[in-house]
Amino acid sequence: MGSALETFCGQAYGAQQYHMLGVHMQRAMQVLVLTSIPISMIWAFTGQIFISLKQDPQISIHSGIYARRLVPAIVPYGLLQCQLRFLQTQNIVWPLVLSTGITSLVHLLICWTFIFGFGFGNEGAALSIAISYWTNVHILAIYIKFSPTCQNTWTGFSRAGTKNLLNFLKLGIPSALMVCLEFWSYEFLVIMPGLLPNPKLELSMMSISLNTSSLVFRIPFGLGTRVSNELGAGRPHAAHLAVQIVIFLALTESLSLSLLLVAVRDVWGFLYTNEKEVVRYLASVAPVLALSNFMDGIQTVLSGSTLEKLFGHFMSG
Repeated sequence: MGSALETFCGQAYGAQQYHMLGVHMQRAMQVLVLTSIPISMIWAFTGQIFISLKQDPQISIHSGIYARRLVPAIVPYGLLQCQLRFLQTQNIVWPLVLSTGITSLVHLLICWTFIFGFGFGNEGAALSIAISYWTNVHILAIYIKFSPTCQNTWTGFSRAGTKNLLNFLKLGIPSALMVCLEFWSYEFLVIMPGLLPNPKLELSMMSISLNTSSLVFRIPFGLGTRVSNELGAGRPHAAHLAVQIVIFLALTESLSLSLLLVAVRDVWGFLYTNEKEVVRYLASVAPVLALSNFMDGIQTVLSGSTLEKLFGHFMSG
């Protein structure tokens, strides 16, 4: 849902309505915080849901515990998505790189401490994710508040940020639908292997595939911001040119990474596990995964323009 900010903030920035970027971010933050409530309820009962879906009991129990410990990460994750898009639409990149780098180092330290130092295991991994998200949120909040580059776009919390939430939802829901339908299709595929004779092997392979896919589609996902900036500036011809360039870059990036995945398919799995059986199984499905990733690179470009509604209707049939 937060991806709607790419359109709202991108067009506001292009139209030089700089104060509206902060207003749009406030609206998005409120909507995402409220949305986190029902999501938290679902995550709290993940174990029971998996068992009712005839999943392996042991896997279901551990998944439920992990999901409950991950609930504190929902709110900061939503806030972080708003901050990222607020800065990206202003072409502010290096602070994001620095913040992410610092957070990654903190995350490694916290993960090791919780998992091995305190012996929390998977629960420690989930808690460390929540702490890392909050760390990133606070770093970016400090930057947005005190940086001269954001003095025109962030003027503090205002009443305008609490109004017209429905307008955000009109674009936010189709944006969420476009992304969620794809993710839900993957999650459905995660459920199905749990019904097979060897669920641990099947789920391991599917988890690695999902992580690999997320690495591929995140790069073209941010390219659509350029299209929003040109649309907001009232330059349709420049926006058309930007669309062509973005599509070319997305296709090139997706094709390159997909070919790379096929080339290193026999060793790629070792980045995630030392189980040779899982690695061999992953290598056998790598060509199909590469094709899926290539198609991902095409559809993610659409998220930066006002095509969310059209594509959302298309994805829902």
